[in-house]
Amino acid sequence: MPTSTLSPLACLHEAQVHYGSVVALQGVSFSLHRGEVLALLGRNGAGKSTAISLLLGLRRADGGRVELLGGDPQDLDRRGGIGVMLQATALPPVLQVRELIDLARTCYVDPRSLEDCLALAGLTDLARRRYGQLSGGQQRRVQFAIAICGRPQLLFLDEPTTGLDIQARQQLWQAIRQLAAEGCGVLLTTHYLEEAEALAQRVVVIEQGRVLADGPLAQFRQQLAPRRIRCRSSLEVEALKNWPGVREVVRDGLRLQLLAEPAEPVVARLLAEDPQLQELEVHGGGLADAFVELTREAA
Repeated sequence: MPTSTLSPLACLHEAQVHYGSVVALQGVSFSLHRGEVLALLGRNGAGKSTAISLLLGLRRADGGRVELLGGDPQDLDRRGGIGVMLQATALPPVLQVRELIDLARTCYVDPRSLEDCLALAGLTDLARRRYGQLSGGQQRRVQFAIAICGRPQLLFLDEPTTGLDIQARQQLWQAIRQLAAEGCGVLLTTHYLEEAEALAQRVVVIEQGRVLADGPLAQFRQQLAPRRIRCRSSLEVEALKNWPGVREVVRDGLRLQLLAEPAEPVVARLLAEDPQLQELEVHGGGLADAFVELTREAA
């Protein structure tokens, strides 16, 4: 199903969902475009799974609007343009890896070749192994290969690297980057915040059924997680507080701790104004710090 390069591949607009008296989503809005990796983050029970179920057409919203590839997510033609890798997937254990992927490929008009699917998922050497003989991490890679075999315009990845070792995780990250470079939109949910930081251009944070943040990753980190600069210096605290980018200064004896963003100009000025400065350290500023700060404030 062709879509405009300008229109979103998927969209929630003021989506509302109720489970009896429990409000799962309270007017959630976000969209995802071609070639974009969007990390949908939130604590357990925040509403991530409910939002994804709407986009996959697994349930109807009680209010608001939901679009998938320009139409109704429950339209089978729309579903043909997506790939899905969920946390829990049951596949026949007696079939070989290549048989499972080939079986999935028959569902699509123009599927990716078996060899490409195996290579992208790092399964070439395991093609003739039975699914039930694989480790949990290897089974996750088979599920990824099945999710991408139909050349999806939009790929849903729910905790995709659970159970993978470091090498396999890096390989899967590279495959996701390649798919995005080819124009595939990727909606990623993960509890590995370093994974979101490595892959995503945009971050949406949901807490208690509401969107707390939606924006580019770099902006998200800068606004919510200033970096911590530690050093030994005789510079005056009151003067440092007036420097651009400095948000807080604390002295403990000869040691200073500054919260600053951007940190680089502050570090350069510290070095220029105190030639005797020692033990300089810069910490934080990552997505994990920003996520913790944002959800702590919301709670």
